[in-house]
Amino acid sequence: MKRTLISENWVLISLGIGLVMLFILPSVLPSYILILFTQSLIYAILAMSLDILVGYTGLGSLGHAAFFGIGAYTAAMLVTKHQFPFAATLFWSIAASAGSTALLGILALRAAGIYFLMITLAIAMCVWGLAYRWVSITGGDNGITGIPRPDLGLPWDMSQPIPFYYFIVFFFIACFILLYLLIRSPFGKTLVGIRDTEARMKVLGYNVWLHKYLALIIAGGFAGLAGNLYAYFNSFVSPNHVNLDHCMEVVLMVSIGGPGTLVGAGIGALIIVFLKNMVSVYTSRWLMIVAAVYVITALYAPDGIMGLFRSFEKRGESG
Repeated sequence: MKRTLISENWVLISLGIGLVMLFILPSVLPSYILILFTQSLIYAILAMSLDILVGYTGLGSLGHAAFFGIGAYTAAMLVTKHQFPFAATLFWSIAASAGSTALLGILALRAAGIYFLMITLAIAMCVWGLAYRWVSITGGDNGITGIPRPDLGLPWDMSQPIPFYYFIVFFFIACFILLYLLIRSPFGKTLVGIRDTEARMKVLGYNVWLHKYLALIIAGGFAGLAGNLYAYFNSFVSPNHVNLDHCMEVVLMVSIGGPGTLVGAGIGALIIVFLKNMVSVYTSRWLMIVAAVYVITALYAPDGIMGLFRSFEKRGESG
């Protein structure tokens, strides 16, 4: 019991240190690195939403980036064509992604295992095809450009890296807290039970299908929120944000960081974003580097970086 309390205290201390670092980074980092951290926080929200499915529900989705793209395209179209304010685009991005997940989830949940994986991937490719071919709405291969930073009526210029970074930090912290409360709630505990022993949860009287369906919708809504923020961050949305490479990147973020740990998903997002941007400066074959990192992680830390930390902690306790 004492060791458990010590472990929980260290977790709280680590989260506190991480929170402090998030607020002091702008004062110690150059602009380019700060921009990468901003992008990492957006992808951390996306990775955490996927972790709700992969790590806590046992639903391996390969097409989660599709709902990220739906949220991004919704924001881009509402801003550039109809001049919607940020609050409205945020609401409709979440609604569009969650609504799409609700419709497509009925189809996807008819399958399980490898078939569920293939259906989610097929859904993502259908969304990519629509984004690529529906030129009058999405701009096709040219995408949608000229997305301005949100105007919140505050005395800070969101076009500058530091104010926009704090803007994203606020949403990252809010999403982390909401998802943490979700997984600690009775609903979240039920999802973990479904992941571990689905048959037993059915015998106990839980509606397993409904819990999976709601988890899909919640994850899709948070993915849409991340897509909305990314549209404002990048000022550009294209079919590349819902293609196969992008889908696999999000899966890698969760796998490398460690499924079933929201913190691990954030760490994985940070690693992938920095690898992608830093390595691509020196070689166009950065995907090979990312693949090599994933292979090394799979061999020596099959449960991800957070799983490796946990194994070290257990060894320390047994010693």
